[in-house]
Amino acid sequence: MSIRIQATSRDLEGPLLALEDLRTYFRTPRGVVRAVDGVSLTIERGRALGIVGESGSGKTILSRSIMGLLPTRGVIRSGSVRFEGREIGGLSRRAMRDVWGKEMAMIFQDPMTSLNPLMKVGAQIAEPLRLHLGMNKSDALATAERLMQDVRIPAPARRLHQYPHEMSGGMRQRIMIAIAIACGPTLLLADEPTTALDVTVQAQILDLLGEQRRERNMSLVLVTHDLGVVAGHTDDIGVMYGGKLVEMAPTAELFANMKMPYTEALLQSIPKLDDASHTRLNVIGGRPPDLVNPPQGCRFSPRCPYAQDRCRDEEPPLIATAEDPRHTYACWYPVGSPEYHETKARRQREAEVIA
Repeated sequence: MSIRIQATSRDLEGPLLALEDLRTYFRTPRGVVRAVDGVSLTIERGRALGIVGESGSGKTILSRSIMGLLPTRGVIRSGSVRFEGREIGGLSRRAMRDVWGKEMAMIFQDPMTSLNPLMKVGAQIAEPLRLHLGMNKSDALATAERLMQDVRIPAPARRLHQYPHEMSGGMRQRIMIAIAIACGPTLLLADEPTTALDVTVQAQILDLLGEQRRERNMSLVLVTHDLGVVAGHTDDIGVMYGGKLVEMAPTAELFANMKMPYTEALLQSIPKLDDASHTRLNVIGGRPPDLVNPPQGCRFSPRCPYAQDRCRDEEPPLIATAEDPRHTYACWYPVGSPEYHETKARRQREAEVIA
C-alpha cells in the first residue's frame, strides 16, 4: 500500500512560485561574486521545470536562494521570491523551518554527505513526519516504511533499520527522495539528483521523480548540466549562463526552435549514439565568465562563435519569439537569424581553407 500525504493547498490564483529580479551576490576577498544576477521566472502548479547550464552558471545557488539555504554572512540578496502567493525571500531561518519539508523540499547532489551517517534511514525519514505532522514514533516509522515502498526500495521493513553506508548510491538517493516527499510538499527542488549514479540507475531515479510528481501533483525544479536529462522529464526548460537566465521555453519548443547559441552549444556537446567510434566530442571553447568581473555586453560573447561587436558592447535583454510568447531568449543574433547563418558560413569557408 502506498501513502499519499498532501500538504494543505492555499488554492490561490497564479503560479506556485514566482521569482522577480532575484539576485544573490557573495562578498569575497577578490570582490563581489554575482552568482545569481537578475533571474525572473514562474513555475506553475504541477509542472516540471529544468534548469540547465555548465558548472558555475548559478543553477545550484538559484535553487538554494529559492529555499533560503544560504550562508548568514557575506551574502547580498535582493529581488522577490513569492511562493503560494506570499513573499518568502526575506524570511528568517526560523520562519523558513515551517516551510522546509512541509511546503517545499530539496534533494541534494550527494546523498552520502546529505544523510546522517549515525542515524538509521528509517529514523531520518520519520523525523520530518514527527516534526511537521506531529506523528508519534511508531506511526512515523510505519509511514516511513510505506514511503520506502513508494520509492521502490525492496524489503523496506529490513532496510528501515539500516545505516546509509549499508546501501548503494541509488538506494541512498531513493531515501533522500522519500525524506523530501514525506510531508507532501507542493514544490520539490532536485539539485543534480543523478550526478554520482550510473546510467541505468539515473533513468530509474528520473522516472521515479516523474512518477511521484504526477501522483502527488507536485511542481518540480530539476537542476542539471545535461540537456538530455531534462528532455523527457520536464515541461519547461530554463538555460542559465554566468548567473543569468539566457533562454526559457516549453521543452518541445526549446529543442525544436532554440535561439541562444549557448543552448545550441550545450546540445551539440552531448555524445550521440550513432557517431562513429572515437569521434571527437564537441566542446564549448574557452572558460565560463569570471563573475567578479563579468565581460561587458553578452556574457557568452567571448566564447560565442557568432559574436559581433554589438554582442561585446551591449547586454541583450530577454525577449519573446514571435511564434511563442513563452519562449524567451537573450541574444542579438539568435540561431536561425540571417547574421547567424552568414557568420556560420564564413567560419565554414575559413575552416575549409585551413584544411
